[in-house]
Amino acid sequence: MSENLARQFLIREDVVFLNHGSFGACPRPVFAAYQNWQLELERQPVEFLGRNLTETMRQPRIALAAELGTVPENIVGLTNATLGLNIVAQSLDLKPGDQILTTDHEYSALEKTWAYVARRTGAEIVVVKIPMPLTTEAQFTDTVIAGMTDRTRVLFLSHITSPTALLFPIDRSIAEARKRGIWSVIDGAHTPGHIKLELDALGADFYSGNCHKWMMAPKGSAFLHARPEVQGLINPLVISHGWTANSKEPGAKGAFGNSPFIDELEMQGTRDPAPWLTVPAALAYRRDNDWPSVQAHCHALAQDTARRLGELTGLAPLSAPEFCAPQMVAMPVPDCDVDAIKDALLDKYSIEIPVFRWQDTCIVRLSVQGYNSKPQMDLLLTALTDLLHLEGAAERRVS
Repeated sequence: MSENLARQFLIREDVVFLNHGSFGACPRPVFAAYQNWQLELERQPVEFLGRNLTETMRQPRIALAAELGTVPENIVGLTNATLGLNIVAQSLDLKPGDQILTTDHEYSALEKTWAYVARRTGAEIVVVKIPMPLTTEAQFTDTVIAGMTDRTRVLFLSHITSPTALLFPIDRSIAEARKRGIWSVIDGAHTPGHIKLELDALGADFYSGNCHKWMMAPKGSAFLHARPEVQGLINPLVISHGWTANSKEPGAKGAFGNSPFIDELEMQGTRDPAPWLTVPAALAYRRDNDWPSVQAHCHALAQDTARRLGELTGLAPLSAPEFCAPQMVAMPVPDCDVDAIKDALLDKYSIEIPVFRWQDTCIVRLSVQGYNSKPQMDLLLTALTDLLHLEGAAERRVS
C-alpha cells in the first residue's frame, strides 16, 4: 500500500519524511488540481477575482460542509487555523477579570495569541494541568470542568494536541461550557481528515481547522466554523470589500450576498484562492483511494512503532491508545539534547521528524501517512537506538 501511495506524493526520495503533522504533504493529483486553479486565475484575473470569485468560493464550502457535518453557511475558507482562531480571540468582548480557561497542552502560537488578548483586554488566562498519562475521559473532563468559575468566559481547547499528539475527549467539556454561558473555542488544526468530524453535533461555538494537514489539500487552506447564534460576534481582522456597515443587524446580508460572517472574512483583498478551491479535489482523492483503509494501516503502524520504542526505553506512553491521535504519536525518550538528536536524525539518517522537550519530557513526535512504510519505522528505531544509546537498555533494566 505505502509504496504505491508514496509514488503519488512529491516527497523527496532522499528524505524519510515522518513529519506530516507539521505542514502536511499534497498528493500529485491534488497538486495538479491546485496548479490548474492558479493557471485559471492567471488566464483572466479580472473575471476570476472580480466577477466569479464569490460563486467559485462557495463550492468548496459546500463540499467541506458535507464532509464535516455542518452546512455551508456555518463555515468560511481561510488560509490557516491560526488565523481563524486569532479572528475569534480578537473578536470576543472580554473585560478585565474575565477568565480564559485552557490546558497545558496547547500550541505555542495560540498560547501567544491568548497572551496578547489578555494583555489588551485585562482578561486572565487560567491553565489547568491535565493528569498524565491520560487514560479515561473523566480524567480529562473533570479536570477541565473543575477549572471553570463564574468568571470563565472562554474555554479554549485543542481537539488533537500539537506537542503531545493526544486526542482530547472534548464533548462533555463543550456541553458544560454551553450550559454555563462560556464560549467554547476549539483548535482543530490537526483534526480535519485525521478523525471523523461532526461539527454541528459537537456543538462548539467556534472551531478552526486546517485542510492542508491530514486532509492533504495545498498549503493555505483552512476553515473557521461558527454556530449561527455566535456568528454576529465575529469581526474581521482586515477591513476590506467584504465589510458592510450593517453587518450586526439581524438578518443582515454581506457585501457579496452571503452572510457578513462569510463575506467579511472571505473577501479581504487580493489573494490566491487556489488552495481553498482545491479542497474538493483533496476530498475526492481520499474517496478514490479508500482512505479509511489507509488510515487504519497508518494507525497500526504508528502504535506498533511507539510500542517497540517503549520496550527499548522502558518509558510509559503519554496516554491509553484511545486518546492518541490515530496517525500521530508523541513518543517519550530518555533525557537528551533534543536539538542535537533532531539534527543527527536528519544529517546521519535523513529522517525528518520533530524532537523537542515538552515540560519535563523529551519527545519524538511521529506522524504516519499513507506514503510511509514499516522499513521507515524500522530505520527510525535503529537510529534512535544508536543516538540515544538504547542498545541493551531493556536487558539492563531487567537485571
